[in-house]
Amino acid sequence: MSEILINFTPRETRVALVENGILQEAQVERVSRRGYVGNIYKGRVKRVMPGMQAAFVDIGLERAAFLHASDIVRAAQPGPETVTAIDDGAPAPLQSPAPTTAPSITSLLHEGQLLVVQVVKDPIGSKGARCTTQISIPSRYLVLLPQTKMVGVSARIEGETERARLKDIVAGIVGDTPVGYIVRTNAEGCDEAALAGDVAYLRRAWEGIEAAMAQAGPGQRIYEDLPLPLRAMRDLMHESIEKVKVDSREAMTRVQEFVGRFMPALVDRIELYLGQRPIFDLYGVEDEIGRALQKHVPLKSGGYLVIDQTEAMTTVDVNTGSFLGQRNLEETVYRTNLEAAQSVARQLRLRNLGGIIIIDFIDMTEPEHRRQVLRMLEKSLAGDHARTSVHEFSPLGLVEMTRKRTTESLERQLCEPCPTCEGRGSIRTTETMVYEIFREVVRSVRQFEASSLLVVASPKVVARVLEEESAALVELEEFLGKSIRFQADEQCRQEQYDVVLL
Repeated sequence: MSEILINFTPRETRVALVENGILQEAQVERVSRRGYVGNIYKGRVKRVMPGMQAAFVDIGLERAAFLHASDIVRAAQPGPETVTAIDDGAPAPLQSPAPTTAPSITSLLHEGQLLVVQVVKDPIGSKGARCTTQISIPSRYLVLLPQTKMVGVSARIEGETERARLKDIVAGIVGDTPVGYIVRTNAEGCDEAALAGDVAYLRRAWEGIEAAMAQAGPGQRIYEDLPLPLRAMRDLMHESIEKVKVDSREAMTRVQEFVGRFMPALVDRIELYLGQRPIFDLYGVEDEIGRALQKHVPLKSGGYLVIDQTEAMTTVDVNTGSFLGQRNLEETVYRTNLEAAQSVARQLRLRNLGGIIIIDFIDMTEPEHRRQVLRMLEKSLAGDHARTSVHEFSPLGLVEMTRKRTTESLERQLCEPCPTCEGRGSIRTTETMVYEIFREVVRSVRQFEASSLLVVASPKVVARVLEEESAALVELEEFLGKSIRFQADEQCRQEQYDVVLL
């Protein structure tokens, strides 16, 4: 049983996908921090960098967007039998049958040039958004590609008969129009009327975008993607979704109108939630989100995962923990890794982790066990709408994989670096701070004249000085010939202190 839960407030909207009572996906959108993926802007080239084959484009955001040469010029068009694989929502770059060399960025762009771009990746960390000139507009069943003339079918629709049927239907609808379409996974089993409705919608949308392009000034937004509740209906709603529960009348009305327009057969599955308990509390979603912000993930067997997200990659370490098994060590390790493979796939989707991911499974000696664990990981990732690529075990026993990243992870949306450790995940010990303070006292006495000194520090550091390091303090006073007094300040963090000359 699969359900979509929508929690709506004036400043924040949250969507949860629950399958068989287990949270699989959580999305958050706030008025103050709406995402930009899918938005189209008229940009101005700020800087062209030949060494990177890229340019920075001002699109009106806080940081300039990054535009690579490969996102400006399309490769050679696929032949008529080529099918382009896409994510469940956005097309992948078109691939040519043979490698091609992109022209130099300096032959494509110059500083001050105006061009229309679409955001394909939100600003993440210190990096600006990534954009492309290869525009694509998604609808419920199709993706419009205005700059190419082709009809493709998502690689996730595997039946050859169904692929051919959908392709023939769309090709017949669009005729000789100078734009292309890709049939999305949601279109599997659709009739001609539904697909024709999507084509008509996308044509109207593109006409509006073309009109806005002609009038927009530099840095202005031309087109904005749907708000989160409607995106969730477009991307997540399908026949296997039994219920959509919305806790706001206003949001439910908009959702019903959208579903009624594009998927009328499913509109009766939308219902208003009026319960006393918050909808996310009732389904345990709040607790699951809280656990998704922690590093440790317990496994039912007694093992656990440790997930670390860094700027460059995400690492997942698998441990047996308290799981002892019933046969031998190899069997224990194998069972733990199988369970971990399923859990890793869910956590990547739930936490919205992307980019490079390294999984350190527990070492296995049996090659067949490695194959089974890898197969379990791939099977568990099959339901993920984000594109993933899993590689074989490396010589060091690590599994390397990638998951397409377009928005910030759940943790980076909801959390900020710890003010005490400033994101390091650790702080200097009280002993380390005491000796650092002693060095600063010596440095200050040698630089400035003072009869005595006052050190203001955290209560823990001051307690360490007056108790365990009291003898060292006396020696320092005798060495400097100065009186040193310590004062505890509750407002000071453990790594904060101030040396005052008196």
